[in-house]
Amino acid sequence: MRILIAEDDYTSRTMLSAVLQKAGHDVLSVEDGYEAWQILQQEDSPKLLILDLLMPKMDGLEVIEKVRASQNKVPPYIIMLTSRGEKRDIIQGLDAGADDYLTKPFDVGELRARIEVGRRLLEMQKALIESRELLAHQATHDPMTDLLNRRAIISNLQSALLTARKKKTVVAVGMIDIDHFKRINDTYGHQVGDDVLIGLAKQLKETTLVSEHVSRFGGEEFLVFFPMNTKDEVESVFASLFSRISGISLKTRQGLISITVSIGIAVSSPECSLDELIGFADEALYAAKEAGRNRMVFASSQEC
Repeated sequence: MRILIAEDDYTSRTMLSAVLQKAGHDVLSVEDGYEAWQILQQEDSPKLLILDLLMPKMDGLEVIEKVRASQNKVPPYIIMLTSRGEKRDIIQGLDAGADDYLTKPFDVGELRARIEVGRRLLEMQKALIESRELLAHQATHDPMTDLLNRRAIISNLQSALLTARKKKTVVAVGMIDIDHFKRINDTYGHQVGDDVLIGLAKQLKETTLVSEHVSRFGGEEFLVFFPMNTKDEVESVFASLFSRISGISLKTRQGLISITVSIGIAVSSPECSLDELIGFADEALYAAKEAGRNRMVFASSQEC
């Protein structure tokens, strides 16, 4: 584990470093609080800090307060050093945000034990954060394709529409459907159908580049949107997208399978609601299918 020691006393700092290095830790030591604070602001800074309360330039209490006021996702575990051993100093340090304390001269066994407590707590904290992030990801993403789910893309699209109204720009929405997807499932089985969905999702990610603008909307349908300055840009953007995803061959457990897609496109106006815009794109998608599939169709009449 990486440990930062901030201690102005040379003898104490050297002894702490030697003991911890012998125990297999990666130790970085500085002699004042200012140096410690500079290191702690780095992205890959040590997550366990042994900090003397009385130091030049910036004392330990100020460092603790700065650390606790920062927005670190995983804040460091702080063990404060004090030579006095007085309850007043210990309480002051703990109130400032220290996690534990150690009096000088320190006992090697006690030091190791307190370091081990800090290590366990840091691991638990990291696991908890990772668990929360996973739950947050699962709440907004489709489990099969790892694209945004319906609820998440609607939220993002709503935000994009609000921004477009303020800036007097537009948002183009495309509803994408895999042509004859049921035939793929019936011929090869649902697992191969899943492979096709995953393959197209990957291609959409690579093509749109902005993951917040593409989703699996349901079944074999995907929704993408593009904020644009004017309507004049829409056709070229979707033509490029169409050329990248229709007629491609996707890897599946049964080998390569070629697919085509149909796309229905609608462009926002200041009067259109989110539901109306999606509805227009859906109607255009239906028109693309009725016209023979493997094409993109723009909503012909948008009356909000």
